[in-house]
Amino acid sequence: MNEQPNLITPNYNQPVNLPNATAALVLGIISIVGAFCYGIVGVICGIIGLVLANKDRKLFLASPDLFSASSYSTLNAGRVCSIIGLIIGGIFLLIVIFMIIFVGAISMGTWNSAR
Repeated sequence: MNEQPNLITPNYNQPVNLPNATAALVLGIISIVGAFCYGIVGVICGIIGLVLANKDRKLFLASPDLFSASSYSTLNAGRVCSIIGLIIGGIFLLIVIFMIIFVGAISMGTWNSAR
């Protein structure tokens, strides 16, 4: 009845995953998909994903023996997806802004000439 609980001791020789690698990948994928929603979601998620990826990249480059190579690959994939989503989202956002300005200018010109 007085058994000791089975404690699992961590293995300090095994590399661990980077803390934000999965989050950067998820945000990168969301930024690509969200880029087609007027570009705003793509830009926001792309920026956040890039910040997280760059922070973890500096962490990995400071001590690469502590972290696994697979998590670094995941981080690079998230970084690339964030860049792609940021570019596509920025292009769509610029198109939407120009469309609003263009349509607004045409409608204001038509409204003023109708008077």
